[in-house]
Amino acid sequence: MDKMYDVIIIGAGPAGVSAALYAKRANKSVLVLYYGESQLEKAHKIDNYYGFEGGIGGKELYQNGINQAKAIGCEVINAEVLHIAMTATLSYEVKTADAVFEGKTLILATGNKKIRPNIEGVAEFEGKGVSYCAICDGFFYRKKTVAVLGNGDYALSEAGDLVNIVNKVYILTDSLPAPETDSYEVITKKIAAIRGEAKVNRVAFDDGSELEIDGLFVALGTAGGADFAKKLGVALDGDSIKTDEDMKTNIPSVFACGDVNGGLLQVSKAVCDGAKAGLSAVKYLKSLEN
Repeated sequence: MDKMYDVIIIGAGPAGVSAALYAKRANKSVLVLYYGESQLEKAHKIDNYYGFEGGIGGKELYQNGINQAKAIGCEVINAEVLHIAMTATLSYEVKTADAVFEGKTLILATGNKKIRPNIEGVAEFEGKGVSYCAICDGFFYRKKTVAVLGNGDYALSEAGDLVNIVNKVYILTDSLPAPETDSYEVITKKIAAIRGEAKVNRVAFDDGSELEIDGLFVALGTAGGADFAKKLGVALDGDSIKTDEDMKTNIPSVFACGDVNGGLLQVSKAVCDGAKAGLSAVKYLKSLEN
């Protein structure tokens, strides 16, 4: 790490870019990290957003936002964020597969990416052996056997957080480019159900075999704002991040905006949230100067 950013924003949709624009125009150094397909990109046409008489395609609007952020001097990088941690100096260390970045403030604008697999027993055992956060809940499985369900770098990162805590880690996957390691065992069988009595105790596969486990950690797709919030100790309301009207979380230097906060899942709301988050981050940074 050779640079400290004033603001690091996770997410380049309407909320994240709006936050970036306001923070950058206040002469702050801004890094925007994004990865994967945005929900906005999936919208064929948007007819209810101000200023576009004939509507606009979601993919075009998304790219326009990224281009606008770059044009005013924001650093925008397409990279999957795997881990975020607070440092001893109360800044934020943000790790991707290839780099580590550090920022004085953090804005979560990833949308709500929690993916619950359509597997029998997963919803039933949430909080009873099924978890979505290795750092949060790994402690409860010391010297026990757990499995991580996932198919990418996020799943590998979660498994990495568990290997020094638990006795054994399995990764349940259909397509994981796993490096050679003795830290965990990869299983590619199709899962039929998650079984247990009061809590999870086994995974049943389609071929009739079973795997005894004490806990299952779900890490499908990429990490979302709620996943990072849990790791940082940011308060949640269900699957959404709790903020006040200025997009402040319970941690003074962390802000959240857009779909990750729940509520009206519309571009107009995300842009407004982003503006508030960007301004709140600037105000917090100014308070550090006094």
